[in-house]
Amino acid sequence: MKKTVLTFGLIAGAISAVMMLVTVRFSAKIGFDKGVYLGYTTIVLAALLVFFGVRSYRDKAAGGRLTFGRGFAVGILITLISNLFYVATWEVVYFKFMPDFADKYSAHMIERAKKSGASPEKIEKTVREAAEFKQSYNNPAVNVAYTFVEVFPIGLVMTLLSAAILRRKSAAQAA
Repeated sequence: MKKTVLTFGLIAGAISAVMMLVTVRFSAKIGFDKGVYLGYTTIVLAALLVFFGVRSYRDKAAGGRLTFGRGFAVGILITLISNLFYVATWEVVYFKFMPDFADKYSAHMIERAKKSGASPEKIEKTVREAAEFKQSYNNPAVNVAYTFVEVFPIGLVMTLLSAAILRRKSAAQAA
């Protein structure tokens, strides 16, 4: 299990990290809205490695048998390794190369509220939320938590689906 988890976790993590670095390089050109779509598409693609990792474990290491629990364990470990890469990459990018991200994103939030034709009360609420976001996001612990929560649910869903779809009873249990 260890080899499968490490192999697929590292590949998924590398995909996430490299694509984040590429996206960040062009973030000013593509904007926040398109960046979100590109980012989540990349996260979903990296999460597909959970499925392939669980399948590989079932077919190669487990002799074609897989319980839901074992499939879940393999998948969640791959997800955690991948997420570790994603979070670590973002922390380096944010604190070393994009320390103004929270300011720019807050300004984007406010601009989007204004363009939507929101009421002055709604815009004022957005301004307060943006200020709170900026303050909390500059705390490394909060930044790590936000970043982890951004990607973990996708990996969890992929893990649950993979464990359910790929489970297979032994020949003795199937009869």
